[in-house]
Parts: sequence; structure tokens; C-alpha cells
Amino acid sequence: MSQSVRTRVALAVAFALLAASARAQQAPATPAIDPAAVKALEGMAMYLRNLKSFSVESVTTTDEVLDDGQLAQYGSKVIFLVQTPNKLTIEVTSDRADRIFLYDGKSFTLYARRLNYYATIPAPPTLRELDDLLVDKYDIQIPLADLFRFGNERWKASDIKAAVDLGPAEAGGTTCQHYAFRQDDVDFQVWIQKGVHPLPRKLVITTTTDPSRPQFSATYTWNLAPSYNDESFVFVPPPDANKIVLATVDGTK
Repeated sequence: MSQSVRTRVALAVAFALLAASARAQQAPATPAIDPAAVKALEGMAMYLRNLKSFSVESVTTTDEVLDDGQLAQYGSKVIFLVQTPNKLTIEVTSDRADRIFLYDGKSFTLYARRLNYYATIPAPPTLRELDDLLVDKYDIQIPLADLFRFGNERWKASDIKAAVDLGPAEAGGTTCQHYAFRQDDVDFQVWIQKGVHPLPRKLVITTTTDPSRPQFSATYTWNLAPSYNDESFVFVPPPDANKIVLATVDGTK
């Protein structure tokens, strides 16, 4: 083969490789969905929905995006006591807030302990309806609510765009399986306890629609046989507490 022929062949091969590489770069990658990872998430959700009473203590960090785009991170501690389907008490302590949420199946109270203000509203008969009411009418997020929304009618496995099993891991001293998932606007990771109690032991949520990609993370300590009575869910205001009215999202009271 002459030198000129060899040169033309080499150039043809090079251009073919470049074209193939360009096509590969242009073709969008199809995210992988591991059915076993989705099944594990659904199993965790079902297990949580079937718990009758429990308490969970959470240590959380939350990124806040400042006006200049810089991230500031804040920590908090949340103690969560639930008796399904209609009783709840939550204590939230942090550097910025000290709040108590109480729900006895008939009324919901939010108490700002440091400010000594509280507001009480009539409440629907179930925790799920209470969550909807607070979000839709008052723009109030129940702490840890994201954890318990998995598997309800607003959440569908079809919303997941990618799912992967990252293998065994440890969270809070407990042996877990570590999973990562992607949806349209968030990525989230969950560490699910191995064995007959598939409890979430750690959760990390990343907001992907914000260029700063702020994160929320939480580690959980569970008690599936908590000690409590009916008074645990009833608010008794301190004598000097000030009652206020909650404003709705449209500005009315």
C-alpha cells in the first residue's frame, strides 16, 4: 500500500472515530432505574405507613441560599411522637427557632416557645389531611413530613427518573443499604436499615433546580414502642402565653 493510500485510510478512520465520538456525546444518556432500589423504597414506605405508634429523634442540617448565592447551613434537633392516624407532637430546637407542634385529632397548635406565642386551629381527622391543610392553606411544613410522604397518593414510583443501589453502609451505628434516587427537581439518598425493620436511618435531599444545589440532611433514631398518654398530644398554654391567629396563604386570618 502506497504512502498516500495509507494516509487516506488513516484519515478516514480518524474522521469516523471523531464522528462516532460526537454522536455519543450528543446522545442523551438514559438514566438507569434499578427495580430492586425502587422496590426497597416502596417497602420502606409501606413499613412506615403501617406503624401504629412510634417516636423518632432527628438531627438535621439545612442549607439556606443567601441573596448572593452563598450557602449557609443551619442545624436543628427534632423529636417526633406519633400515634396513627390522628395524634402528633413535635419539638423542634435550633439556634434560630424553638417550636412545638401538637395535634390531638381535633385541633392543631403551633407554639413558639422562645417568643411565648401560640396559635390553634380546628384540624381534620387524620395526619395526612392535616399535612395537606397546613401546606395548602397556611404554608406550614410539618418537620420530617418529607419522610412520611413516600408512598402516599401524591407520590408515585413513576416520578423516579433514576435509582441505584450504592451498597451496604452504616448510618447512626446501624447497618443499612444505601440508595440514590433522582426526580425532576431533587436528588435524594436514603439509608434503609437492613432486616425486618426497614426504617430510614439517614436521608439527604438535594434541590437540583437551584444552581447552588442546597441540601437537607437528617439522621434518625427510632423507638417503635414509645411511652406516652393522651396528654402527650394536648397543648396546655402557659399562663403568660399570648394567643395569636394564623394567617392563611392568601393573607386572610
